[in-house]
Amino acid sequence: MKKLIFIFLAAAVIVSSCGKPDAATPTFITPTPTITPTIQPTVTPVCISSNPTQKDIDRALAYTGGTFSKPDWEQSYTVNESAVDVLWQNISQSALVYLEALIKPCGYEEPDLNKDFSDENWKAVFANYESYKLIDECKTNDGLRLYEFKTHNQGFDYEVRYWVENDTDTRLIVTMIVFPIELKLLLDEYSSLLFPDYSTCP
Repeated sequence: MKKLIFIFLAAAVIVSSCGKPDAATPTFITPTPTITPTIQPTVTPVCISSNPTQKDIDRALAYTGGTFSKPDWEQSYTVNESAVDVLWQNISQSALVYLEALIKPCGYEEPDLNKDFSDENWKAVFANYESYKLIDECKTNDGLRLYEFKTHNQGFDYEVRYWVENDTDTRLIVTMIVFPIELKLLLDEYSSLLFPDYSTCP
């Protein structure tokens, strides 16, 4: 009889411990929004031809006006891809003026000019000189740049001024004047004729 009561109590404990099953906790699934990537239109710069036109040639030849005229100065020019180059030489004074009207077919910005007119560029510009040294550089608010150098070649010292002007959105005008260092007054005079407000760095 004790055994039967024990079995009965054990069964009651088991039943009471089981009780009602817990209600299932609902699981909420937050829907993941579908993200459709926005495809940005590719902006392709509108580029122009890099070949100089007659207008480019005329612009380069007329840029300095009559500043470097005969009989003191001899002028020559060449037309290359992306540039018109004009050279004036004054043999008696061992001086020269070099102008390059550059075409940037896809336009240019300030970082492009910083790269173009850097140490690598100067190595190319002064490749025919025995040595060169950048003395000063400056820039106006409207973007006109001036670089001043001292150079040495074949026993002579020269002073050089090198301007870079933003001519249009796709064109630059580069002007370089080279005079023997003892003719600095003439260099100053010609620099003032070309760039009266920026003949030398302040």
